[in-house]
Amino acid sequence: MKMIFSDYKTLGYPLNLEKLSRFGELSLYDALCGEELAEAAADAEIILTNQNRLDAGSLAKAQKLKLICEVATGYDNVDLDYCREKGIAVTNVPAYAGRSVAQHTFAMLFYLISHSRYYDDYTKSGQYAEEAFADHTGKDFFELEGKTWGIIGMGNIGRIVAKYAEGFGCRVISSPVGEGRNVDGKKTFALSDLLGLSDIVSIHAPLTEKTKNLIGAEQLALMKKTGILLNLGRGGIVDEEALAKALDEGVIYGAGLDVLSREPVEKDNALLFVKNKERIYITPHIAYASVEARERLVDIVCENIEAYCSGERKNRVDLVSLD
Repeated sequence: MKMIFSDYKTLGYPLNLEKLSRFGELSLYDALCGEELAEAAADAEIILTNQNRLDAGSLAKAQKLKLICEVATGYDNVDLDYCREKGIAVTNVPAYAGRSVAQHTFAMLFYLISHSRYYDDYTKSGQYAEEAFADHTGKDFFELEGKTWGIIGMGNIGRIVAKYAEGFGCRVISSPVGEGRNVDGKKTFALSDLLGLSDIVSIHAPLTEKTKNLIGAEQLALMKKTGILLNLGRGGIVDEEALAKALDEGVIYGAGLDVLSREPVEKDNALLFVKNKERIYITPHIAYASVEARERLVDIVCENIEAYCSGERKNRVDLVSLD
C-alpha cells in the first residue's frame, strides 16, 4: 500500500516509523497544505496526519484513499461526514500518553512547590559557597501528605493523576466537565466547591464549548491563596490574562502550564510578563511526548492499520460500515 505522512514535522519530535514499512511504502512530508496536500493524497491509500485539515477540498483527488490514521488522540481536523460519504475509515490513538502527561503534571508541581528554580540558581550562582553554615532555607516548601487535590477532567489522564496523588497521601476530589455524574462511584463536586477546597487543581480536560474559558478571574478568586493551578488539558480552558493578574496580585500562589491558547506562544502573552517568575512554570506542550509514549503511539497506529486490513473496528471513529 502507498502511505503518506502529510505533516510529520508538526509532531515536534521524532518517531521511529520503521514498523510501518511492513504495510507498504511510506512518504514523509514536513507539513503539506493546499494544492500540495491534494496532489500528494491523490495516489495514497493511507494518510497519516497529526494536524492537517482533511476534508472535501484536500481529499478531492484521493480516489484510492481507504484509511486515515490520526497520529494523535483528537481527530477534529478530519471531516468525518465526508469520510462516511466516501467510505474512508478513520482511526485515532487514544490513551497512549496518559502516564507521560501524569508524570509531567507532578514534575511541574514539584518544580513550583520545592522552589527548584530558586535553590538551583542560589547554589550555582556561588551564593551558597559564601555561606557560613551548610543549611539554607530561603523559601518554605510543603508536603503533599494530607493536601486536597482537585481534578478537572477525570478521563484516562485524570485517573492516573488521581492514583499518583493518592500515593502521596492526597485527598482527591473531582469536578465533571460535562453533565454531573459520579466518577468511579465517587461523589463529584461543583467546580466552585472544588476550587475552594483544593490545595492543588489540575486540568486534564478537552477544549469544548463547555470548557472554553472555564477558569477565569471569578474562578481563580475562589481558590486558596496558597493554591496551585496546573493546566495540562488545553490552553483555551484558562483565561491567561486573568491568570497572570491573579499571580501578580497573589490571588493564588502558582501555576504550571504545558498548554497555551496559541502555540507557539505569542510574544505578548501576559503569562510571559508575570512579575515573580518563580510563581509560574511553562513548558512548550511536551507532556505527552515521553520516549515510551512515542513508542506506544507508533505501535497503536500499526495496530489500527492491521485491524482495518483484517476487518476489525479497533479505534475506529468514522462509523463507516465494512460491508
